[in-house]
Amino acid sequence: MSEDKRASISPAANGPYIVKNITNFSNKKGSIDSEPTMALCRCGQSANKPFCDGAHIGAGFSSENNETLLENKCDEYSGLKITIYDNRSICAHAGVCTDNLAIVFRMKQEPWIDPDAAEVENIIDVIKRCPSGALSYKLSTGEKMSQQENAKVFVAPNGPYVVCGCPDLQDANWREGASEQQYTLCRCGASKNKPYCDGSHWGVEFTDNEN
Repeated sequence: MSEDKRASISPAANGPYIVKNITNFSNKKGSIDSEPTMALCRCGQSANKPFCDGAHIGAGFSSENNETLLENKCDEYSGLKITIYDNRSICAHAGVCTDNLAIVFRMKQEPWIDPDAAEVENIIDVIKRCPSGALSYKLSTGEKMSQQENAKVFVAPNGPYVVCGCPDLQDANWREGASEQQYTLCRCGASKNKPYCDGSHWGVEFTDNEN
């Protein structure tokens, strides 16, 4: 695929996400009309969400990454049939893992992941649904987590942009062991780990009734 047709996302300094060549664009209501190049709000203030209307200028939005507490480290949890990798520094705290397979992803326990506590197929299903890409896996046979082919962006209700299918995220600081096939991008403006979502939309009670 030529460079000018490749799907890409470029976080503009103190401004929106410049999204190119992503036609699979949707929210809870279904498909959203897309253009070859779109500017998507990431300050949380646009009156035309998910699109940018320039509100970041008046809001004094800063795209600076202020995360200082979480180490960029990929932890490995090896089981008999599957090894699970986890990088907490990009977790969006969506709760997909703990809500759907609490016997494996165990809150307030150490180690917090038990790779032998459930069937491999169930573990893989949950990991593939992790929106942030913090979780990935490798089977004992050597098979690794497969990559999706079609780039898409889903506007999560009152939450981040959920990106799948490996569109180029330009100027990104990819985290150790993180899956590049799926990640979550902040759209409330409050994340300390920009451009990634860190779950801050919960704390600031970000709402977007239209999406």
